[in-house]
Amino acid sequence: MDDSTFMEQALRGAASVQGLTAPNPWVGCVLVLADGTVVDGVTHPAGGPHAEAHALAQVGGSAPGATMYVTLEPCSHRGRTAPCADAIVAAGVARVVVAIVDPDPLVAGRGIERLREADVDVEVGLGAAGATALLAPYLHHRSTGRPYVVLKMAATLDGRTAAPDATSRWITGPAARADVQVLRARSDAVMVGAGTVRADDPELTVRALAAPLPGTTFEPLRVVLGSAPPTARVQPALEMGGPLPDVLDELGRRGVLQLLVEGGATVAGAFHRAGLVDRYVVYLAPALFGGDDARPLMSGAGAPTIDDVWRGRIDAVTHLDGDLRIDLVPITAEVLCSTPSSRTEEALT
Repeated sequence: MDDSTFMEQALRGAASVQGLTAPNPWVGCVLVLADGTVVDGVTHPAGGPHAEAHALAQVGGSAPGATMYVTLEPCSHRGRTAPCADAIVAAGVARVVVAIVDPDPLVAGRGIERLREADVDVEVGLGAAGATALLAPYLHHRSTGRPYVVLKMAATLDGRTAAPDATSRWITGPAARADVQVLRARSDAVMVGAGTVRADDPELTVRALAAPLPGTTFEPLRVVLGSAPPTARVQPALEMGGPLPDVLDELGRRGVLQLLVEGGATVAGAFHRAGLVDRYVVYLAPALFGGDDARPLMSGAGAPTIDDVWRGRIDAVTHLDGDLRIDLVPITAEVLCSTPSSRTEEALT
């Protein structure tokens, strides 16, 4: 196999642990020993081994003449774990292929510099597009201090989310609902408004998805804007209030890299109008309410004139049995594309 194939394997490994590693990035590593043996490594939850250390541990920390493929620059500083760059040098790895440089100020090229000072051959850039898309929430967090915000909505083709009597259960089908579970699993926190809690009493848990690392589960932090009843199924939840930018700043300080906002219409409208959404994920069902009295995707004042209409770019359209998933990004946010779009996820699975 060639370099591209091994890097794609490392990207698949990284994608498999997204949602488990915050506040650390989800990283994949493939170690190819001198005799051709291939070993995979992935980042573990905070305090556990990074991807490079995980791979090296499986060969006893010794890999003379090996080539390592890693989706993010190896760290060079001591945090909760020892520096990966030092472990790579000590193991005798001869060549390291890095997808992208880590923008964290504690790394920012120092890991690559450490390797090269030890005469390790380092190549940077292979798989950069895939790694940038995969790690967009981490890159966004490191540049802004805030989580990457994904706004998820589900509606009929005429843009309605609930009947006039507020009934709305299962607008979309099983495949779309299963896809939402993946979206939750890859998020570090899930947010709803207190009104949604009172109306729908959601759990906001991840169901029917097994985490790939022993002893771990995909269970994002549950966040409520406002106060949730103590008996609500979302409890225990983090209850927050105040201006949305301040809420995002606090979640960023708590190490939340990706925030999934699930509603309802008031919260969705508020995030949208504030320009705080980095990715919109809209599930559309082949159904029509057929009138103007059903409830809309967003509530509150919209654009007063056509010149003020918000416009983005459709990044992906995915068929989910009878439903559609549409991924939409702000035009100004195209550089950081998202957690992998459905197209990218399909390429990584």
